[in-house]
Amino acid sequence: MKKVSSAILPIIVIDRKVSTPLHRQVYNGYRTAIVNATLQAGQRVPSTRTLASELGISRIPILNAYAQLVAEGYFESRVGAGTLVSRSLSDQVTLPQPHSSGSRKARTGARAFAKRSSPPDSVKSGTWQRDRGAFCVSQVAFNEFPLQIWNSLVVRHCRSTCARSLNYLNPMGSKDLRQAIAIYLRTARGVRCDVEQIMIVSGSQQALDISARALLEPGDRVWMEEPGYRFARSVFALSGCNIVPVPVDDEGLNVAVGAQKGNQAKAALVTPSHQYPLGVTMSASRRLQLLDWAESSGAWILEDDYDSEYRYESMPIASLQGIDRNSRVVYIGTFSKVLFPSLRLGYLVIPADLVDQFLAVRFAMDLGSAASYQSVLADFIREGHFSRHIRRMRLLYGERRIALIESIRKHLGRGAVVTGAHAGMHLAMTLNGIEDREIANRAARQNLWLMPLSPFYAGDAPRQGFVLGFGSTAVEEIPNAVLKLRTMM
Repeated sequence: MKKVSSAILPIIVIDRKVSTPLHRQVYNGYRTAIVNATLQAGQRVPSTRTLASELGISRIPILNAYAQLVAEGYFESRVGAGTLVSRSLSDQVTLPQPHSSGSRKARTGARAFAKRSSPPDSVKSGTWQRDRGAFCVSQVAFNEFPLQIWNSLVVRHCRSTCARSLNYLNPMGSKDLRQAIAIYLRTARGVRCDVEQIMIVSGSQQALDISARALLEPGDRVWMEEPGYRFARSVFALSGCNIVPVPVDDEGLNVAVGAQKGNQAKAALVTPSHQYPLGVTMSASRRLQLLDWAESSGAWILEDDYDSEYRYESMPIASLQGIDRNSRVVYIGTFSKVLFPSLRLGYLVIPADLVDQFLAVRFAMDLGSAASYQSVLADFIREGHFSRHIRRMRLLYGERRIALIESIRKHLGRGAVVTGAHAGMHLAMTLNGIEDREIANRAARQNLWLMPLSPFYAGDAPRQGFVLGFGSTAVEEIPNAVLKLRTMM
């Protein structure tokens, strides 16, 4: 095959009807692109032969244009590297920055946008969300991940890549991965499902988005746990839904209060195995009440089972979906907490009669998740590496959990009330007489990552406290981090 240029071809318009010579049109096109910073200093440009072929003109005008651009200092030629935009131009402060046309001065007229896309205060970033330090929430022990095994699986699949595998996947995802997930869910989580019900997504956030689009209409009411997962509010807001905050107590979501506040709701989002952020487990009676409510009112339940694999004082709690006899539960899972966040793979277990509706939404969104890691993850699960990793991490996180609880009791005393420490990778700590956001902002400047509890509330009377992650904080770091927290209060 003939060798082709690796340089990016710029947009240069040749007009044979005008009197401007061809070499001048090429020159003007390049000079304008450089001055407007469309072409950057050091960027390669196509050879004269390649550009002449692309523009359908003789090489002579191209050679003349390139010679002039070199003479004026816009281009430089390097033996073995071809022709580049002059690197010295990077020091010229007079050149405008890329995308300057989007500056405030260039904006004219009304700039309409959907009001529901405006982020509520609860999801706007605080300083505690801009860095990483002790007590990061939803962060895993990255250095404990079996990278050697994972890399060997990646290499295996890269070497076996064939042309056919470069095509679109089934929008439901890799069948191998869905089979592996189905076996795992039936065995470890008590989920009632088969392969055809599982859709691979890019994480629990996309799973919520697809579910909301497939099940809800603008104006529908949705129960959300109070306090609850803040970023889910954005999903429902973008779908035009009205959120009904339903309080959480020691037994989980209070179904009776929810029925009083919003009995006409079309869906409820719950985290029954380890409520986010308080960490309580929904009792058996509340689970049955919630299922009865969904069946009698024709509503849907979205079960977000985000970190149920990690339980320290008992066996993992079976899923809510597993006791649903009326196919009212959409089950959501993710690999971000049990493997690593950048994997960007999660899954939906969809009621069998709704698969087509969910597929229609998926086709409109992105046609399916990236194929790169799906086969790798399927082998990782099938060959037993996944189960071994979870067992190892359960022991590690259990040690970090104990260290955190003991440090809180020792250094913060009885005023700090801990909840949700029996499972997952975080616990909640409530404190009276503090302003959690103010403390979190101060702590972030000292590399102490404190997620304030109050933003998880949609109501006007939130509790003050912190959600403390222990997944990425080593045991030996925890006591000093808690001592540092005490100095902030």
